[in-house]
Parts: sequence; structure tokens; C-alpha cells
Amino acid sequence: MIGWSNGSGLRPRRRMSLGALLTALAVLTGAALLERLEVLPAGTVERLLGREPKRAAYRVPPIPPDAERIDVALVEGWLTRIPMVAEKQRGYRREEWSHWLDLNGNCRDTRNEVLIRDSLSPVQLSSDGCHVLHGRWRDPYTGEEFRNPHDMDIDHRVPLDEAHDSGGHAWDRDRRAAYANDLSDRRTLVTVSAVSNRAKGAKGPDAWLPPDRTQLCRYVADWVAVKLRWQLAMDRPERAAVDTVLAGCRAPLPRR
Repeated sequence: MIGWSNGSGLRPRRRMSLGALLTALAVLTGAALLERLEVLPAGTVERLLGREPKRAAYRVPPIPPDAERIDVALVEGWLTRIPMVAEKQRGYRREEWSHWLDLNGNCRDTRNEVLIRDSLSPVQLSSDGCHVLHGRWRDPYTGEEFRNPHDMDIDHRVPLDEAHDSGGHAWDRDRRAAYANDLSDRRTLVTVSAVSNRAKGAKGPDAWLPPDRTQLCRYVADWVAVKLRWQLAMDRPERAAVDTVLAGCRAPLPRR
């Protein structure tokens, strides 16, 4: 469609057709809804509009006295080996990170292997031995216990989207699949409740931390360990949140 300026000049300018405009609005509206439901990662709408997503300030909660303690000096040493660069926040496609594969050919995919590994009691398997039917899991993010595997998700401690943005965009499909199905270090994959996993989404420590504050130190230490092991970078807001948590983890325990 050609529109004419209403000023003194008669220079034509192009305008989007009504059909194209309605289609674009429908896409943005749908993306906004899916983002609110945490089906799409935060910042999706901004990326569709060609803008860098705004990252709201996230207040790190205090570390309670009964928090699980970590070797802060060790984790800070790991941090010195992780580059701090801006994230590449475009181009992630989940289908390019093949996950829940049967890596050892025993008919149990990665999801079922992690369910078996993380169960607090022996699991009940299907008649063919391939699928977990029953077990007992404690969500490390909330402390709640569950027995139905359908209530559980396998969380990538550093989400696939975050891994892509912080260096994985340069990996080939084999390395992406290796990361997505990593059973060699239990910090990469962890069994959590589906509710916790959806609340976390693709967020980093600057946007989400476990509701169980006793797990903040362990969570951040594991996050750093995964980033270092897979040679992934951090950006400034993420590093600031990690430093804040570690500062709280360093505080001495109160005398009894």
C-alpha cells in the first residue's frame, strides 16, 4: 500500500498492509501470552521487535543460618576462569539440542536415567525396564517430596537457552546433544518438580533463585561449576547476582 504524506511534499511512503499488520499484532500478542505463561523465555517479545530485552533488577534474598555451606573460595576461583561477555540472545532453537536420548542403548532415555539416579528410594520400573513408574524425589528448589514421576521434570541447571546464549550457539549438534544429556556430572541435570522447573524457565541467578533459601549457596555453586565445565560465559547481571549470593554464603554461622 502506498500512502502520501500530508505535508508540503508529495513524496510517497510505504505502509504495512492491513493484513500484514494484523498478522504481526497476532504474533506479538501470542508471544506475549506464552511469555507470561513461561512457555517462551522472558524477553521473547522484545527480541521479535528487534530490541534487547530489559532485565529487571533482581533482589537476591538473604542466606539463612541453616543454609548448606559451600567452599566459597573454591567457587570464586572457578569464577576467575569464566569470561564475562554480553550474551548472544538470538537464534536459539530447542530442537537443535537433542535431549532425552538413550545414550547407552539400555532402553532408558536420559530422563529416566536421572529419575533413577535421584530417587531417594528404589524405583519401580515398567515391565520392560525402560520407564520409571514410581519413586521418591525431593525437589531441591522447594524441599517438597514427590512419588509420581509425572510430577517431575529434569532440569538443566544451566538451561539450554542460557547455554546457547552464553557460548553454545557456536557448538555443533553433537556437543549440544552431549550437554543436553550430560550424565557424567550430576550437577548438569537434576530432578525437580514440574512446577519449579516452569517457574525457573530459562532464567539465570539474576532473575530466579530457588524458593528454598537454604539451597541458594549450593545452587549458585553448581551453576558456576556447570558454566566452567562447559566453557560457557557469564554476563554482568548474572555475575553480579552470583557474587551477591556468594557474599552471603561467606558469612560465618551464628554461635549457638
